[in-house]
Amino acid sequence: MQFKTSKLFLFLFVFVAPFFASAQHDADTAHAEAEPSIKEKIKKDIEHHLQDSHDFHLFTDNATGTHYGFPLPVILWDDGLHVFMSSKFHHGEDVVESKGNYYKVYHSKVYKTDESGVLTFDEHHHPTNAMPLDFSITKNVFSIMAIMLIIILIFSRTAKSYKTSLVPSGMAKFVEPIIVFVRDEIAIPNIGEKDYKRFMSFLLTIFFFIWIVNLFGLTPLGINVTNSISVTFALALITFLITQFTARKDYWKHIFWMPGVPVFMKIVLAPIELLGVFIKPFALLIRLYANITAGHVVLMSIIGMMFVFKSWIGSPLSFGLAFGLSLLELLVAALQAYIFTMLSALYFGSAVAEHHDEH
Repeated sequence: MQFKTSKLFLFLFVFVAPFFASAQHDADTAHAEAEPSIKEKIKKDIEHHLQDSHDFHLFTDNATGTHYGFPLPVILWDDGLHVFMSSKFHHGEDVVESKGNYYKVYHSKVYKTDESGVLTFDEHHHPTNAMPLDFSITKNVFSIMAIMLIIILIFSRTAKSYKTSLVPSGMAKFVEPIIVFVRDEIAIPNIGEKDYKRFMSFLLTIFFFIWIVNLFGLTPLGINVTNSISVTFALALITFLITQFTARKDYWKHIFWMPGVPVFMKIVLAPIELLGVFIKPFALLIRLYANITAGHVVLMSIIGMMFVFKSWIGSPLSFGLAFGLSLLELLVAALQAYIFTMLSALYFGSAVAEHHDEH
């Protein structure tokens, strides 16, 4: 039903937009100078939404220019430890002095400058200033910590409910069906009944983490943890390490010296199979990163179209399409958690599988 609704909005938008766009041609021409600034602002807002930052920015009062949000601690190592709150940067407008050194934030990265805060750029407009080691509690780091506490709370309350009765109650009523689903539909079919229990803790953690993170990414808080390729890289790396360190000898035998294959083909296929060992987790991290990033970009672009068209037809259509896509994003949030967990289980299953025939 959600897919049909989205297709209907898309159909109406594509076929109706040219008519009101034509009717607004004279008005758009008269305001041609203002339109690029709106588009540029939308593009800047999308980029800001996708980037990690040293503070939580909720909204800005355009009338007074006041920013609303809360700062996070900045922790730098530059010939010593430098700790201060990100509010000192004043949203990138001010230079911060710490123990005789001066720092300025530019595009969510901290650079070392002089007292005046001058940044030098290369031909690609990338800053050439030195960068201190940044161990700051950024928005993504803070979000990961908060979601970690939420997951601990969910599972601890679920486990506590079973101490008094085997009948699920409270939080367990919601969590138990999901745990059973991960066990019966993901772990056992891909790993096998003999070995699946060894990996259930990781599979449950990764499923709930990605799902909850993706849901928070749809809130106005602007939490986009899985939109950071460093985070998806870390998740895929853990899957890769678990796969390799739990693999049986049959796993390596089928990579380097496949049974039942001519010797010449074994020599040819061995490097290809070895390359596949690294390609699998790479595909895992790119799939999660690309899907979440694309969803946020498309959704915010459609929301921005309401301000571009400025029409009683175009704005409601853009809003309706954005609303329909938001419902789809709720599905995507769970779907990406399922895909990542399922593929991880598939890799674990291939690593611990026992091969009893050599043909």
